[in-house]
Amino acid sequence: MKGLKNRGYLRTDVNERRRAAEEFTGAELENISKYCFSSEKASKNIENMIGAVQIPLGYAGPVRIAGDFAQGEFLIPLATTEGALVASIARGMSVINEGGGATASVLSDTMTRAPVFRVDGLDHAKRTIGWIEDNFALVEAAAASTTSHGKLQGIEPFISGRGLYLRFSYTTGDAMGMNMVTIATEAACELIEEHTGAQLVSVSGNMCTDKKPAAVNFIKGRGKTVVAEARIPGAVVEARLHTTSAQIAETNYRKNLVGSVLAGTMGANAHAANMVAALYIATGQDPAQVVGGSMAVTSCEDIDGDLYISVRMPTVEVGTVGGGTSLPCQSEALNMIGCAGDGKSKKLSEIVAATVLAGELSTLAAQAARHLGKSHNALGR
Repeated sequence: MKGLKNRGYLRTDVNERRRAAEEFTGAELENISKYCFSSEKASKNIENMIGAVQIPLGYAGPVRIAGDFAQGEFLIPLATTEGALVASIARGMSVINEGGGATASVLSDTMTRAPVFRVDGLDHAKRTIGWIEDNFALVEAAAASTTSHGKLQGIEPFISGRGLYLRFSYTTGDAMGMNMVTIATEAACELIEEHTGAQLVSVSGNMCTDKKPAAVNFIKGRGKTVVAEARIPGAVVEARLHTTSAQIAETNYRKNLVGSVLAGTMGANAHAANMVAALYIATGQDPAQVVGGSMAVTSCEDIDGDLYISVRMPTVEVGTVGGGTSLPCQSEALNMIGCAGDGKSKKLSEIVAATVLAGELSTLAAQAARHLGKSHNALGR
C-alpha cells in the first residue's frame, strides 16, 4: 500500500485504481473489470474497489418445505466452485420431496455482543451486575437510542478475575444485525461505565461469539436456532439412494456423532458448511458467518425401516436487508426464494436448514453406499 501511495495510485475511481493495481502487480485484470452493478452503490460494501470476482451460480430443487415461515416449494440458488455439490443437494431435495417434504422451525432468534470490562475485583464486579439488574430499563433505553430495529432482550454476566463479561442479546428485525448490536452495546456500555466505575476494555470480549466456533453459541444459539427434519420411506431410500435406512443411520452415528466427538469438532455433521457457504454467497450474507452454520448436528434414525433425518442449527446468522443483500445479483437470488426485504429473515433461515438437510442426506447416503468417490468421478471432478 505504501508503494501505491508513493506513486499516487490511491484514487477514488475504480478504473484508475484497477490500472494502478495492474501496474503495481504486473497482472492483467481484464475479467475482474467486468461486472453489472454500480460501483458507487457498492462503495458501502467494499473499500478500494477494483472490480468484481464472479462465482458460478446454480440451483437445486425445488424442495418442499412446511415451516413456520417458509411454506411451499423453493428453487434454491447456490454459488460455488465445488463440482458435484449442487447435484448432490438436488438429489437430497428430490428424495426429501418423495417422502413428503421437509419440516422446519425457528426455535429462537437473538443476536449477541459481549463487551468485557475491567473491574477492581469480585466485589466490584458483583456491584456492577447488581446495578445493571436494578437499572435494566435505563440500559435498554441507551441501547434503543441508536436503533429503531434492535431491541435488547437480556444481559448475561460472566466474571473471570478482574474481567466482567456481559453477553447482550438483541432481536434485530430482518437484518443479520451484527453492526446494529455493536453500536447499541457501545451506547449501553457508556452508561454502565458512568454509573458503576467499571472500565470498558473492548466492546467485544469474544463471548459473543462472532465468526469463531464456540460452545456458548453451540449451546445457547446466536442468530437463529433452526431445526429441519424429514422422514423418508424405506422403499424410497433403497430405490433412490441405493442403501438402507439402517446403513445411513449407522454411518451418521459412527461418522458424524462418534467420529466428531473423537476429533473434538464443534458440531456433528457431514458437511453443513458446504451448503451454508453456497447459499450465503448467493444471497449476500456475510461469508464469515459460515463458521456458525458449520456447527450443525445431524441426527438419523431407522424407524420401522423408514429413515428419519434431522439437522439442528444453533447459529444461523442471516439477514434479508442490509449488508450484501442489496447488491443486484444477490437481491435477485433472494427474490428466487421470496426472501428479499422486510419480514423474511426467519423464512430464509428455515430454507438454509432445509438445504443443509438435503445435502446431509445425499452425502451420508453416498458414503453408506460407498458411492462418494464414484459420484465425483462420474461428474468429472
